[in-house]
Amino acid sequence: MSTDTGTPFGGAEDIERKRTIGRVFVAVCFASTLVGIVALVALVADVLYESWGWITWEFLTYPPSQSVENYLPGGRGAGMYPAIVGSVFLIALTAVFTIFLGVGAAVYLEEYAPESRLKSFIEANIANLAGVPSIVYGLLGLAIFVRAFQLGSSLIAGALTLTLLILPIVIVSTQEALRAVPDSQRQAAYGVGATQWQVIRDVVLPRALPGIMTGTILSLSRAIGETAPILMVGAATSLFVAPDGLRSPFSAMPMTIFEWATLPEAEFQHIAAAGIVVLLTILLAMNAVAIFIRNRYDPRS
Repeated sequence: MSTDTGTPFGGAEDIERKRTIGRVFVAVCFASTLVGIVALVALVADVLYESWGWITWEFLTYPPSQSVENYLPGGRGAGMYPAIVGSVFLIALTAVFTIFLGVGAAVYLEEYAPESRLKSFIEANIANLAGVPSIVYGLLGLAIFVRAFQLGSSLIAGALTLTLLILPIVIVSTQEALRAVPDSQRQAAYGVGATQWQVIRDVVLPRALPGIMTGTILSLSRAIGETAPILMVGAATSLFVAPDGLRSPFSAMPMTIFEWATLPEAEFQHIAAAGIVVLLTILLAMNAVAIFIRNRYDPRS
């Protein structure tokens, strides 16, 4: 007579072993989550500690100086105003170029282009371009915008170079957002007599907007912290006048922070930390505005 008391999923010992494996898996996932959170908290705590007392109103409204005394409270006044203005203009121009070019290319590839080897070839190359090192885009911007188009080391050349950098990411993320729109909604719109343009404008793009905005936000967040591409197109490390036009020379916050971090005086490490805090604040503010816009126009909210 058989004495087997196991279940169809195995015996009691087997079930306990699987539960132990499950608990270990959860612990590994939790530890992986903690790595990112702890690293972020440590970074923010360190820069806040290093920058404490160095962020003043003058730091936000004055040009940089080579003398540490000018950065101290009560000093003549020094900061990173030209770099702040340069970064804001740079990201604004990059956002405009990227949204028009990236979303336009994704809509064409996903909604209009017929399935063919050429389309597959283009999509594969766009996906590969997303992994190209940023310094390569800097060299490309130097060759095309600075030298071939004679734009010089200008704000517009820097913005176009950053656009090239993040364009593949925006195209890929927008395509994924467009694919997530149920095809039944397209067919329903066609069923009531809408044209393809009307379907894309009134049905597809509103449904895909949250995904499009998420990809664009992440891409612009990467662009505002990039140094190598704008270094190659000639961005200044220290500029004493804010840019006042598209053809003006420019500086950016990552360039100024890098310059301060390489100076031998120990006080400049605190000033560099203050610059990092300002950069992170602008980045978070930019992301908050973009998330608000995304949620405001999300048809599911």
